[in-house]
Amino acid sequence: MSPFRATLAIAAKDIRVELASRTAIATAVTFAVLVLVIFNFARDPAEVSLAVLAPSVLWVTSAFAGIVTLNRSFAMERERGAMEGLLLAPVSRSAIYFGKYIANMAFVLVVNAVLLPLFILFFNVSLTGALGWIALLLLLATAGYVAVGTMLAAMTVRTRFSELMLPVLLLSFVVPPVLVGVQATTRLLGGRPLSEIIGWVRFLAVYDIVFLVLGWLLFPATMDE
Repeated sequence: MSPFRATLAIAAKDIRVELASRTAIATAVTFAVLVLVIFNFARDPAEVSLAVLAPSVLWVTSAFAGIVTLNRSFAMERERGAMEGLLLAPVSRSAIYFGKYIANMAFVLVVNAVLLPLFILFFNVSLTGALGWIALLLLLATAGYVAVGTMLAAMTVRTRFSELMLPVLLLSFVVPPVLVGVQATTRLLGGRPLSEIIGWVRFLAVYDIVFLVLGWLLFPATMDE
């Protein structure tokens, strides 16, 4: 089987399993909704302005919901005793990495697709002219930290406290895209010129490329340990 076909087969397998169980997506969406509801009702309009709070809530919720989703990345193989079978399959380790990466991206993007309309509803923000840019920022940020999270999920899945270790290890890599996303979204909601966010978009694009390449290079050694 060619690496490309193997990558698609692994991604399709994970997506089918998730569609059957809906564990990761349902958990992440529930988490995102709870966070939005808590921040919406806990905010004091006289103390904290919507323009200041809304971007931070959007990005923090998106990041943590993504981490919740990534926690299930290799858990399916571990729970079903299929990890050895995956490693013994006649496919390259890179195909496994990119297959898992594509599936994880699909799951996190589904969560973000649910999160964004709920964010607009709960916080009553107008994204006229900014929705496309915010969606692009979410896509680029997600692509970067999912690349890291996929590798770290493989690294921690065989440890005793994998559900705790993955978020702890991944948080430091999630912080840069979240900070960039908050800064760019604040400017977009404030009606600032697009020239002010182009630099942030470029940063996220470089971030994605760097960590995708690192994941591709380091994943085989991670799985062979």
